[in-house]
Amino acid sequence: MALRKKSRFEERWKLAWRAYESLREILERRKDPLSEEYVVIRDASIQRFEYTFEIFWKTLKDYLREREIVECFSPANCSREALKAGLLSPGETEGCLEMLRSRNLTSHTYREETAQQLYPRLEGYARLMERILQRLKNTY
Repeated sequence: MALRKKSRFEERWKLAWRAYESLREILERRKDPLSEEYVVIRDASIQRFEYTFEIFWKTLKDYLREREIVECFSPANCSREALKAGLLSPGETEGCLEMLRSRNLTSHTYREETAQQLYPRLEGYARLMERILQRLKNTY
């Protein structure tokens, strides 16, 4: 009996889940804003969010290509195509577009004000990515 080769989606999903777990781990280490470690953990959380978002949207892209026969080439386009395919609700789609805007703000320049605004949102972003990744895995 020959073993079935894993699809690009399956391989990417495992990487996305590991990245998500890494983000979840650092978010569990939240510190009091007055502690000395706060800025280090906040900045590490933002960095992990950035790479988790990157692998997340590429996982969605691979799912759409393999299961829905839809090509998309950007995170925004993939979110909209996933909505059309019934994979995401309108609220989840808007959440993905909000994550994209946040990622774009943090990945091109570092600003203390941006970091302070983004950090409290990471918990919700992590929950959204977890929910969608689980759905993709369960429906693949």
